[in-house]
Amino acid sequence: MPETAKKLVFIVEDEPANAQMLELWVSKRWGYNSRLFDTGEECLKNMQDSPDLVLLDLMLPGMKGEEVLTAIKGTHPDVPVIILSAQDDVERAVQTLRLGATDYYGKPIDFPRLGNAVKNALQLGELSREVQRLREQTAKIFHFDNMVSNSGQMQEVFRLVDKVKDSDICVLIMGESGTGKELVSKAIHHNGIRKKGPFVVVNCASIPHDLLESELFGHERGAFTGAVQRRIGRFEQAHGGTLFLDEIGELDMSLQAKLLRVIQTKQFERVGGNETLTSDVRVISATNRDLQKAVQTKQFREDLYFRLSTFPIIIPPLRDRRSDILLLAEHFLTKYSQEEGKAKRGFSKQALRFLYQYHWPGNVRELENAVQRAILMSDGDMVTERDLPMAVQTLGSDDNADASGGSTFGNGIRPFEQFKEEVIRHALKITEGNIVEAARQLKLGRATLYRLMKKYKITGNSNYRPAQGDS
Repeated sequence: MPETAKKLVFIVEDEPANAQMLELWVSKRWGYNSRLFDTGEECLKNMQDSPDLVLLDLMLPGMKGEEVLTAIKGTHPDVPVIILSAQDDVERAVQTLRLGATDYYGKPIDFPRLGNAVKNALQLGELSREVQRLREQTAKIFHFDNMVSNSGQMQEVFRLVDKVKDSDICVLIMGESGTGKELVSKAIHHNGIRKKGPFVVVNCASIPHDLLESELFGHERGAFTGAVQRRIGRFEQAHGGTLFLDEIGELDMSLQAKLLRVIQTKQFERVGGNETLTSDVRVISATNRDLQKAVQTKQFREDLYFRLSTFPIIIPPLRDRRSDILLLAEHFLTKYSQEEGKAKRGFSKQALRFLYQYHWPGNVRELENAVQRAILMSDGDMVTERDLPMAVQTLGSDDNADASGGSTFGNGIRPFEQFKEEVIRHALKITEGNIVEAARQLKLGRATLYRLMKKYKITGNSNYRPAQGDS
């Protein structure tokens, strides 16, 4: 999401020294706007000013921290709250998390760790507001068929589709695999002047080269071994409609000249036949290859390239239009929840964060598959981060390996309890003490991690010394 104005952080702390130190770090070190309150009542009176985050001390005069937290979540559920307490009490930490707190930090405060938590919490809050905004604007989003977007780049694609849909000009759709090239071709056909005609698809990469000519143009009986009867090719089948040639860059050079002739003259012969046939077809092609480079290396005919690319449309990858990720995820959630008969209210905040941060090399197709799988995996009414594919959970990187790519724990066999303690200490080490991030990477609930920290006497204020054998 694009950067907007500086974030506003409310600090609720009655101890003057702590309050001044927090305000110094929030405003001077981290660069956020801050407002300081010494009671929970004053904070609640000013919630209409829409803070992006609340740093809340538990021990306050008047309303206690838990009461203030409950009141904030009752009126502003999307505002993240980080609890600060001089009592490093695991049970109290778990209770505040159940009440809706984003995280819990003991005093004295480790400010670098708190800075990471503040950054993550602000991002989660922003994601929640973005989802709400997208839900409110869904009815206003310009779309064709099943394509949904509110990004400027895709709006330009939709504009080009609208311009070319009522023309017979050749269209070349370019983009990475999974970006929706076939959807764009269908939008052109089904919204254009040929919508009453057939829409025929040929994937040039999935058909063997020696059979592709017959697939496109058909063949006569006896034209080759196995040709026991006449076959009508895709050009004939698409008469009066649209022929979509997907992965056109994989077309064999010997067929490129024949395809060029058909596009120019609308005439062809079946394999093994002498009769010249005519077909009124609009050709749309697509590729994930750089055809200009293929032309330079003599792997693609220049004249065919210029003919096919009379009207080019470039679809940007999903990572370059990140504002569409959450919108599409919500769209697929609605679609597949209905298909699978599993009512889902939405995604958890952490799931939204993972979806947004992942780089989506498979683009929209990968996102769609991920959401469909998550719905099947989910047992509750919300899709959580644990329901997402492992690649999405780990953000496409192995954060649990050392610089050499191997394990930091060695090869010896150790007691299982010792290993669990070591794993937790290692996770806290590589996340620089960020308990929320450590819990995510360990695939544990935060309450569970707090309980294990208490069991192994790992305090919330320590520097998380490496256990024996940790590097």
